[in-house]
Amino acid sequence: MTGLQLNFSPLLEPLGFVKVLEWIFSIFVFATCGGYKGTTTVLVSCKGLVNKTVTATFAYPFRLNTVMFSAPDPTRCGGTWSDYHLVGNFSSSAQFFVTFAVLVFLYCIAALVVYVGYMHLYQSTGKIPLIDLVITVMAAFLWLVSTSAWAKALTDIKISTGPSIVQEIASCKLPGSTCFFGSVTSMGTLNVSVVFGLLNMILWGGNAWFVYKETSLHIPSKSTPQGSRIYPPAAGI
Repeated sequence: MTGLQLNFSPLLEPLGFVKVLEWIFSIFVFATCGGYKGTTTVLVSCKGLVNKTVTATFAYPFRLNTVMFSAPDPTRCGGTWSDYHLVGNFSSSAQFFVTFAVLVFLYCIAALVVYVGYMHLYQSTGKIPLIDLVITVMAAFLWLVSTSAWAKALTDIKISTGPSIVQEIASCKLPGSTCFFGSVTSMGTLNVSVVFGLLNMILWGGNAWFVYKETSLHIPSKSTPQGSRIYPPAAGI
């Protein structure tokens, strides 16, 4: 039979249960990274202006070079202040990480539909498990690549929005002007996204074994004749 046959028992087995975990963890990845929004502040003092707070707001996909601190007050500081942009464009790493998580999320849904509704075809057709195995191995590798790239980008984002920005603002070096780093929004959720990226890599790498067990590479073909065995059957006593 090739029609739909609902069977939820595969979800209780490692093959289906791990896929559910992969589906959930992929949600955490693009939710924690893609939904981030933060600010970094600097306290500015100069002639006619005391402890003015200037703010730069940044968010996913972290094109920091388009984010700027506006002049604290164009009528103060002798008109010497100018707008300053943050440094760095980390959109490629962030978007690769989030986009891959979304694709994994969609693939997990498709795989779960096959496990629950078409497991009889999955087990009787040799090609589907092999395709599943190839995708699983590739996903584990891409989780490693995307998470590593995003972790490096996150480190650079922390530097570009941290205390070092005061040293980069030319207006802060003018005579009579002083700047102090104020604060930056906690990046705990971004740290969590890296952790979930690593967990996804481990899950997909481990799940490759359970998918492999469903393929013809692990299960001998049922069409193999009995006479082709290396060892003959034991003779009766």
